[in-house]
Amino acid sequence: MSRTLVAYFSASGRTARLAKALAGVTHADLREIRPAQPYSAADLDWHNPNSRSSVEMKDTASRPALGNNIGGIEDYDTIFVGFPIWWYEAPRIIHTFLESSDFTGKTLIPFATSGSSGMGDTDAILKKTCPDAHWLPGRRMNENTSAEELSAWVKELGL
Repeated sequence: MSRTLVAYFSASGRTARLAKALAGVTHADLREIRPAQPYSAADLDWHNPNSRSSVEMKDTASRPALGNNIGGIEDYDTIFVGFPIWWYEAPRIIHTFLESSDFTGKTLIPFATSGSSGMGDTDAILKKTCPDAHWLPGRRMNENTSAEELSAWVKELGL
């Protein structure tokens, strides 16, 4: 039996709401990707070039430490990976997560929330982090995307 996981990072709660809705639609397990050091409002100030998020996103090698171990990745066939869009891509902690386990042969599907930014090159960038996974196209959504819209997207993916 195929098992599905929705793993997500949410700095403000928006991605968490979408991840919970997606887990409900897909009957998936839900796990939060938590940073070892939570992000404060000052850390997330993208107007400040010295804020933590700005500094991390400028450094492609940055890998913020995880505050939890998702574990059990081997038990899942399909993993939705959710995050807010930062500077037109996934936050660096998503790379930390993807490098923390073996995703070889797993189906990975990114999904993101954003106030206005698109996915940019997110799919291509993430594929480089886990080249041995089977990637399906990611999608940027609103935190209030309906269950019907999520179901339609999952059906489009062939799941």
